[in-house]
Amino acid sequence: MNQKLRIGIIGCGGIANGKHMPGLAKLSNVEMVAFCDTVASRAERAAAEYGVTGARVYEDYRTLLEEESCDVVHICTPNSSHAEITIASLEADCHVMCEKPMAKTAAEAREMVSAAKRTGKKLTIGYQSRFRSDSEYLKKACERGDLGEIYMAKARAIRRRAVPTWGVFLDEEKQGGGPLIDIGTHALDLTLWMMDNYLPRYVVGTVFHKLNKRENAANAWGSWDPEKFQVEDSAFGFIVMENGATIILESSWALNTLLEGEARTILHGTEGGADMEDGLRINGEEFGKLYTKKPALGTKGVAFYDGKTETEADREARLWIESIVNDTTPRVLPEQALVVTEILEAIYQSARLGEPVYFRHGRILGE
Repeated sequence: MNQKLRIGIIGCGGIANGKHMPGLAKLSNVEMVAFCDTVASRAERAAAEYGVTGARVYEDYRTLLEEESCDVVHICTPNSSHAEITIASLEADCHVMCEKPMAKTAAEAREMVSAAKRTGKKLTIGYQSRFRSDSEYLKKACERGDLGEIYMAKARAIRRRAVPTWGVFLDEEKQGGGPLIDIGTHALDLTLWMMDNYLPRYVVGTVFHKLNKRENAANAWGSWDPEKFQVEDSAFGFIVMENGATIILESSWALNTLLEGEARTILHGTEGGADMEDGLRINGEEFGKLYTKKPALGTKGVAFYDGKTETEADREARLWIESIVNDTTPRVLPEQALVVTEILEAIYQSARLGEPVYFRHGRILGE
């Protein structure tokens, strides 16, 4: 493919500016030609900073899809609109990168998978934690069998006090939930990917609203407004897979703990284990002795040279575009992201009902 891929950005807020557009801007084989946001000034700023000469600005994604001949669309909007915009973009003959989580509900996520299959276009979800150096190293170790059968894991996304107070993060209707669907989704995706296990059997979940109504609370981004804090402050899940493997999922924006950690996984296998608690550590037994291995994932130590500076966001953008140019499979498959959404929904449902939620062949019973 000699021509540059034409990219449209739908949603020009924090994640678009913090990850998507900077990553795409470093690629020589793409050009951002159209920008859409319900707040026109945000789209105008994005176009001025990242767009090609003559890049156009829109307030309605439908108009963008009608008037622009984009090859790729990046969707960086609230969770409640992911499915609608993704399906419309796929049907407009665009490949789609949609921000995580895949959708607000599992039913919507399934519609997205169906649309991708129907149109033959590529669809991926923005789980950038898979593109970290530690994640890539650990995935190779898992694929080689260094850990053996992984039968127990923890997916951790714990903040002591870091509630996002901007945008729509605290809006139940637009987001579908709080830390579980926002950061817990990254930890769960990472864990399932390492285990290569996408068949849940049942889920038990608990959801808490213990700290979200406090006035003048300590918080990384300033005190939250208790009246606007509609979602949970923490949520936990116990997930049993069809083969008996078990995952404990921990997620919180506000929890009284010193054991913080975000988008991390802890794995226990028959041949070894791994964690991300102090860098990447892999443990096992060899020659009758226990060992702990801590890979050096950086290049520091050489005077005046710190190595390549490709971030996880840069790598995510590059590999996504390469999958389109070379017609290869994206690293994050929509079918995998669908299972993440189904498990998250089951945790919320279990907490609401006060009982386990069961699956059959990867689908919640009754759906």
